[in-house]
Amino acid sequence: MSETAVKNAPIGESFKEKWQKNALYSTGLVLLIMIIAQTIALGFDYPSFGDWFSSWGKNWINILRNNAPVGIVALGMTFVIISGGIDLAVGSTLVAVGAVMMILINGNADGILTKMGVEGVPAFAIGIGAALLMGALIGLVNGELISRSKLPAFIATLGTMKICRSVTQHFMQTVGVKVPRDFTAIANTKIGGEIILPILYWLAIAAILMLVARKTSFGRHVYAVGSNERAARLSGVHVERVKALVYVLSGFLVSIAAVINIARIGSMDYANAGSGYEMDAIAAVVVGGTSMSGGKGSILGTVLGMLIIAVMNNLLNLVGVPPFLREAFKGLIVIVAVLLQKKEKAS
Repeated sequence: MSETAVKNAPIGESFKEKWQKNALYSTGLVLLIMIIAQTIALGFDYPSFGDWFSSWGKNWINILRNNAPVGIVALGMTFVIISGGIDLAVGSTLVAVGAVMMILINGNADGILTKMGVEGVPAFAIGIGAALLMGALIGLVNGELISRSKLPAFIATLGTMKICRSVTQHFMQTVGVKVPRDFTAIANTKIGGEIILPILYWLAIAAILMLVARKTSFGRHVYAVGSNERAARLSGVHVERVKALVYVLSGFLVSIAAVINIARIGSMDYANAGSGYEMDAIAAVVVGGTSMSGGKGSILGTVLGMLIIAVMNNLLNLVGVPPFLREAFKGLIVIVAVLLQKKEKAS
């Protein structure tokens, strides 16, 4: 249906057309409905409008701050899925790079850099640099296994997931690490009386990647590879390099999420940190309208999808749904999102 026809069509038909054909429209509408439901669940029993608005705003800041790290991971997952792949190793990569960084910035007397007399900002810079490099290298390994060795993405990243977490747990079980208090300022410095730096990092990275996806040859090549790999190759796209780079980007963004997580909390649980990040990231990407078959999706859609997942978790908490059942709702919303994608293709 042409744009003019959509404008002249009855409201019901126009809505159906937009819902089926415009992922951002449907995702944004669902998010709006969930925000309204969450606002109602918060209640209005406050002495004044100012008190209610303050409570509403603080609730939103908490939601965004708590979900910023996995939101950053989801941005990398967007490129991976648009290219036709999948990355199950993001949670374990976060643990591995986090452990390496913590060893380097260790504030105890037996810390590697501390014994060399390197402390404070120089130590932090080395630790963060090592984490970012390691995350990119893990992503490169995944990318090479998938693009050069022709391993299915599911198998390659599943293997990496198991290796990274188990090796990290083995070597870190006897290591005592103290995260310097100054390091936590990376995430916990207050702006306007609120801790919002993780949110700002997430939004800034999203804005940058939006430009990368829309305005660079790399972004166009990612879509081309995901849409039709053979046609992309015949058009001169270096398919193997594009596939490898999307996993490098994913690993790099996971490392940023690890830095933010450790700075925000001041520690890391090697058994559970990052657990479920892969599912949350995939859920956000799919709910945001990115096709699991590749070639279609957007960074903005992923941000909206992450907000839907975050608001849903908060809403379920407000209405008293048991924690274990919340994952069932998350699974349901992913299934519905994929079913809607299939319906769109069939229409």
